[in-house]
Amino acid sequence: MNLPIALFLVFGFCFGLATYSNRHLFSEGPRRRSDESEKDPLDGRLMWTVTCTMLWPIMVLTGLNTWWILSRRRAMAARRTKG
Repeated sequence: MNLPIALFLVFGFCFGLATYSNRHLFSEGPRRRSDESEKDPLDGRLMWTVTCTMLWPIMVLTGLNTWWILSRRRAMAARRTKG
């Protein structure tokens, strides 16, 4: 039972490290946050990695949702420019 838990945590940690630069795609939609807001101490790579370590299945689902939304937008834009 310890191996599946360890693999879950290790995969989540790696997922967090790999997706930090695109973290805006895994939260409130495909828009990037503006940098005009104050820096939050919990908005760093460490906090993102810890969050993904525990919640990576949810992050994957939200990332898939954002991917689907963006692909629909691209398809609609391509149709507009074609016709």
